[in-house]
Amino acid sequence: MAEPSRIIAVLGPTNTGKTHYAIERMLGYPSGVIGLPLRLLAREVYDRIVAARGPSVVALVTGEERIVPPRTKYWVATVEAMPEGIGADFVAVDEIQLCADPERGHVFTDRLLHMRGQKETQFLGAATMRGAIAALVPGVQFQSRERMSQLSYTGARKLSKMPGRSAIVGFSVDNVYAMAELLRRQKGGAAVVMGALSPRTRNAQVDLYQNGDVDYLVATDAIGMGLNLDVDHVAFSALSKFDGRRMRALHPNELAQIAGRAGRGMRHGTFGVTGEAPELHDEVVTAITEHRFAPVTRLEWRNSDLRFGSVEALLASLEQKPEQPILGRSRDSDDLLALRALSQLPDVIDRVGDARRVKLLWDVCRIPDFRGISPAEHAGLLERIFTDLSSLGRIPDDWLARQVKRLDRTDGDIDTLSKRLAFIRTWTYVAQRTGWVDDEAHWRGVTRVVEDRLSDALHGALTQRFVDRRTSVLLRRLKQKEAVVAEVNDKGEVTVEGEYAGRLEGFRFLRDKAASGPEAKALDQASLQALGPHFHLRADRFYNAPDTEIDFTEQGGLMWGSDAVGKLVKGSDPLKPGIKAFVDDEAGEDVRQKVERRLQHFVDRKIATLFEPLLAVQKDEALTGLARGFGYRLVEAMGILPRGDVAEEVKELDQEARGALRKHGVRFGQFTIFMPLLLKPAPTRLRLVLWSLDRGLEEFPEAPPPGLVTVPANAVSTPPGYFSMAGYRAAGERAIRIDMLERLADLLRAADSRAGFEATPDMLSITGMTLEQFADLMQGLGYKAERGEREKVKPVDQKMEETPAPQGDLPDGVTTAAEEVEEIPAEGEAPIAADPAPEGEVEPDIPEMSETEVAPGETPYDQPPEIEVYYTFTWAGRGNRQAHGPRSAGNKGGKGGARPKGKGRPRSGGKPAEKGAKTYASKPAKSDRIDPDNPFAAALMGLRDKK
Repeated sequence: MAEPSRIIAVLGPTNTGKTHYAIERMLGYPSGVIGLPLRLLAREVYDRIVAARGPSVVALVTGEERIVPPRTKYWVATVEAMPEGIGADFVAVDEIQLCADPERGHVFTDRLLHMRGQKETQFLGAATMRGAIAALVPGVQFQSRERMSQLSYTGARKLSKMPGRSAIVGFSVDNVYAMAELLRRQKGGAAVVMGALSPRTRNAQVDLYQNGDVDYLVATDAIGMGLNLDVDHVAFSALSKFDGRRMRALHPNELAQIAGRAGRGMRHGTFGVTGEAPELHDEVVTAITEHRFAPVTRLEWRNSDLRFGSVEALLASLEQKPEQPILGRSRDSDDLLALRALSQLPDVIDRVGDARRVKLLWDVCRIPDFRGISPAEHAGLLERIFTDLSSLGRIPDDWLARQVKRLDRTDGDIDTLSKRLAFIRTWTYVAQRTGWVDDEAHWRGVTRVVEDRLSDALHGALTQRFVDRRTSVLLRRLKQKEAVVAEVNDKGEVTVEGEYAGRLEGFRFLRDKAASGPEAKALDQASLQALGPHFHLRADRFYNAPDTEIDFTEQGGLMWGSDAVGKLVKGSDPLKPGIKAFVDDEAGEDVRQKVERRLQHFVDRKIATLFEPLLAVQKDEALTGLARGFGYRLVEAMGILPRGDVAEEVKELDQEARGALRKHGVRFGQFTIFMPLLLKPAPTRLRLVLWSLDRGLEEFPEAPPPGLVTVPANAVSTPPGYFSMAGYRAAGERAIRIDMLERLADLLRAADSRAGFEATPDMLSITGMTLEQFADLMQGLGYKAERGEREKVKPVDQKMEETPAPQGDLPDGVTTAAEEVEEIPAEGEAPIAADPAPEGEVEPDIPEMSETEVAPGETPYDQPPEIEVYYTFTWAGRGNRQAHGPRSAGNKGGKGGARPKGKGRPRSGGKPAEKGAKTYASKPAKSDRIDPDNPFAAALMGLRDKK
């Protein structure tokens, strides 16, 4: 006798192994059928069974996919597509609590009432279905299963503080995309899983998460339907959703179904809220953690015993009400609404004359509205398909080819690709219907290829937008403790696993500035781990590099080419600074020590080379007594001593001591004691750095540009002692180079500073100043400058005065100046005798000279005298010295300041100048000596050669 069929309801919360148990039971029978709530989950279970029994005996049947081998024993299908009447030994329906779902509940209720296996039937779902199943299924046996791990509530968390291996759940596409974008910015990226994705896209996205490429998953409530993922935490970004008709709050059992995805196997899980979602109430939290929910008291139902005698009979059977009180007629679904719309069209009514055509119309109306554009547009598509099938018996290949070709494009953004993918699913569904197209295998293959191509493109677009590939690759490598390959090009750019990570500056890794958050940490960790060998190779190359590749900056930095590798620090002696190398800790202590030794060698050699004369004074054992002490004083001042600071010590030096110091290049100037070789640009630059370092300045003053004789003396912006270290002496508004100041002092020494003197061209040439600037400089040096004005002596007048009057007869044609004046034509006469104009030409009008144009007693050749400014310098004495202040108002002209009238060079026939203060006209000196520091030296030499 045949063994009676067993009906078992396996009920319990999530993570109890119900689906796994059903698969194992099915494989224990020769044949079986299992119905699953989602196409995605059906594909997952199909892959598991194929791995266990091989593809030749396993079939996959969904609305858009049909894989049926000739020797099929086990059928995996969506609940809507479960095959009926095949006599399978085992039948299972997963997520049976969906009998209460307003959209699809009537399908699950129909399977609960009518789907049976020959030997065993299982209904898998939540414990809330126990009462409803007991009322509708006589003889059912119940098995309760306990959750294998604990579930706890952690409250609200920001996305920035979300732990790894978390799933963030949203209930709209916009919400899912917004969360994924935030996670990409803050956490490096997230995988996206939605029910509308194709299995291929969904599997590719899940692989990103499962493989560790990303640590976060953003999904709709599709993950609550049995998808097995390694999730430790589930966070709700909203607590309400649109159910197709209205926005409503999620029920506690719906929240529990999703939250239960956290903690797979024996690993505990947590759940909470994030974003704008409010905190869960305590009673809701208790219900979820203790799995206590109100039982299901109403199941959605629609009559499955349809009558196809006419459209009216079909509509009446679909609108029939249930007899049992626990069942409630489901609301009008899309297929029923489409049937009502098409039954109103005259062209459709004319074609449904028998039961076969009515059933065909119903099959067409059951095509899902994947596109979701509008009911009217969907009805128009269904009308076209029904018309072709009823009149031609098939869908024309050319029309179907145009529809598919229009969608076979992989360009566009995520929304565009998602729409194309939804559209192609319509034609994939159509191609799966038996007898609707001529070559079913061809069109199923074509639509599958297009769907796969769009799926791959959508996966790529999702990954590009929501996943930072650079960070994901690094995180996966680090997590799996795999070797990470880093490369450094000749520009110092670092790539890790082919992705740009930053650049190597000397012995420090500077990561990409665009990175932040976990991306920055991953870059640092992976790059420094992979750069270890590069640090050692670079240190060896640096240690053997010549000094010409290393330099110091004016702020005390140490450079290797364009890379900063260290800086100078204050040492025990100004001429013995210390070194701080810029080396990352990950490079190791060996690299640091090698870099520091090389930098110290460079600095020591640089100081020994540029300060060789100064160090020679320090090492000269022949210097004794006062000379040796003065030499040490000069070394401490790095080669420059203002004479006023050591005046007494200089007086005590005898000629022998001075001679010993002069052998080392020491010059005893009137204003400064210095070593001329140390005034060159390179020693000056180094001296300023060492001096600033010893003084502890935060910002080091820069050296003046090479070649300038004077520079502005801004005492506010420069620290005390700067100009001496720079080789200058401040005087007035400008500072003059000390060697040029000594040359000026040589000229001033020959002038009469007591009686007064004027500036000579040599003085102005040495300083490169104007007369006004020179006067300010002289006041800064302790002189008094008196300003005056006088009639300027023209060079031609000067030449005439110096030329003696002609004696005796002059050659023919040569006249004196007086004679030239006498030859001036009388008033009204033309200066040159005019020839008559040629015939036919008009003589030009010569304007007559007005008598008012020439004053009485003057000639047109008289010019007003030109006035020049001059200064008379006298020694002001130490008590009246004005080193930096402006001149007094009395020195700017006026009584006593101007030169007395008649004190200039006498005119021809005039009296000699009166006796008084000795003055010198500022005309060019009659000297062949030209100052080589004068910027016009070359031009002056050229003029001298011509003379």
